[in-house]
Amino acid sequence: MKRRLALLTPLLLLLGLTLPAQAAAPITTQIYTADPAALVVGDTLYLYTGHDEASSTGQNFVMRDWHVYSSTDAATFTDQGARLAISNFSWAGLDAWASEVERGADGRYYWYVSVNGNGPGWMNIGVAVGNSPTGPFTDAIGGPLISDSTPNSSPLNIDPTVFTDDDGQVYMYWGSYYGLRAVRLNANMTSTQGSVVTPQGVSNFWEAPWMFKRNGTYYLAYAANDSGCATPGYACVRYATASNPLGPWTHRGVVLDMVSSTTNHPAIIEYKGQWYMVYHNAAAPGGGNFRRSVTLDKLYFNADGTMQKVVQTSGGTSSNLALSATASTSYVSSWETLNAVKDGFTPTSSADRSHGVYGNWNQQGTQWVEYRWPTAQNISKSAAYWFDDNQGIDLPASCQLQYWNGSSYVNIGSCGVTADQFNTMTFPQISTTRLRLNMTSRAGFSTGMIEWTVGV
Repeated sequence: MKRRLALLTPLLLLLGLTLPAQAAAPITTQIYTADPAALVVGDTLYLYTGHDEASSTGQNFVMRDWHVYSSTDAATFTDQGARLAISNFSWAGLDAWASEVERGADGRYYWYVSVNGNGPGWMNIGVAVGNSPTGPFTDAIGGPLISDSTPNSSPLNIDPTVFTDDDGQVYMYWGSYYGLRAVRLNANMTSTQGSVVTPQGVSNFWEAPWMFKRNGTYYLAYAANDSGCATPGYACVRYATASNPLGPWTHRGVVLDMVSSTTNHPAIIEYKGQWYMVYHNAAAPGGGNFRRSVTLDKLYFNADGTMQKVVQTSGGTSSNLALSATASTSYVSSWETLNAVKDGFTPTSSADRSHGVYGNWNQQGTQWVEYRWPTAQNISKSAAYWFDDNQGIDLPASCQLQYWNGSSYVNIGSCGVTADQFNTMTFPQISTTRLRLNMTSRAGFSTGMIEWTVGV
């Protein structure tokens, strides 16, 4: 739910022309945008966004239309204008909240939107249709597709995400803090098929679901604001996977940390071979919780299909350089996973192996783990979270952090070996393409690690 390029010259303003937004966050500073959805058509990436119009002192959402942005490089975006508004729905009242566009089997484009209806209840889901990704769009059915009168609907019907499976079956998901809902859609894209269900296994769901499929696995990302992932009042993005589009779901972790706005809203898309996380924050000039801006960052998958936590390069709170590094080691046991140390996971204890761990059992003495980058990185912080399985792997007796100076490894200093926490060390900034942790085991034990973060 919820949710400017360089200044235009006077001549362009008079002519009403639109320049593309430059790469970086946000995709535009001409207006405030929120609640992104993404769609790829041919070689073009389309972003569909809400439009925040609250004043600088406003304390509520003011949203009356939706915009379309297009790009052919995922870096420069052109505003195609407000292509849909509350006024397009004769039955709607206020609140142009989150939306998504999906291409139907008939080749037309269906825009599913969260709007406040004029009748009883609060939020409904409507649908508009157009012949191209930019419309024009018109109300497809003359009333809500989902409302309070829909059996088993949410008391707050918001944030629709629509997904078409390989067999052509279309599904719609939506929901709020009252819980996630899902239903099949008929091929006409404007009516439901069967009953609304409440998918099971989705942990800490709050709002803003996004559904996609990769390598035969179904992924559901969504906003959560539990204390395990965010400061109270803010939201992160968690995700779950399933072997069936309606679940049951298995929670996998946090893929996007909290952002600079209280709300968080994901859209995940593959474009020209690269996956992206599209989201909003409050990073634009004059931005805030009710004046948000859409941005995007690259997203990466581990070999086992889990998602690495997104590095926010555009005004966010995360700067873990490990996520872009290649990890190597002197030894890893066959049942452990080296890349687990760089997936952005925050463990609950040194015995937490729910996200995979690195271990070098049955090796003893000194072993190492190393990060390498294709270009030099500026680094001034390292934090290691050690693994202890209460069996053959224990906390190290000592460890040493080193960096590569171009010809040899140079000691930076000793790192902590305390259990159940990140052992953080800071040091004068160095520039290097390699960083190494040397871990010396306790007598009779091997060593292991759950997570190793690196930053500036």
